[in-house]
Amino acid sequence: MADVAYYTKEGLENLKEELQQLKTTGRANIAKAIAEARDKGDLSENAEYDAAKEAQGLHEAKIAKLGELLANARLLDESKLDTSKVLALSVVKIKNVKNGATMSYQLVSENEADLKTGKISVASPIAKGLLGKKVGEKIEITVPAGKMEFEILEISR
Repeated sequence: MADVAYYTKEGLENLKEELQQLKTTGRANIAKAIAEARDKGDLSENAEYDAAKEAQGLHEAKIAKLGELLANARLLDESKLDTSKVLALSVVKIKNVKNGATMSYQLVSENEADLKTGKISVASPIAKGLLGKKVGEKIEITVPAGKMEFEILEISR
């Protein structure tokens, strides 16, 4: 059984939209490619047909994987979450104690993680170190570059 993953409303909608697109437009494009390759003659020596059938298999595997993710997805009601400590979906403002740099991250599921938008996976080293901590706490987190010390400045939703 797959792990349950918690999503924001936006992340869950994106997952549903991607699955719908793959089932409709994606499948239609694959069927068209197979039909075009089939029209080119002998299937036993048709590399284009083989490639199209392989692409179809990969496409269906992706649909199955997304379907499984969606089946195990849970929507978190952010309004009911405790803001006194860091949890999944928390927006955390932290300060690097060594250089004074501040940054804000939202802790989200692995599938929603996008560093450009400030969303990090709850499975990342920084998020794991922050989970359960409160405002004002200083924590030392081991990251690939070594140990870093952070102070939690603010927790919100």
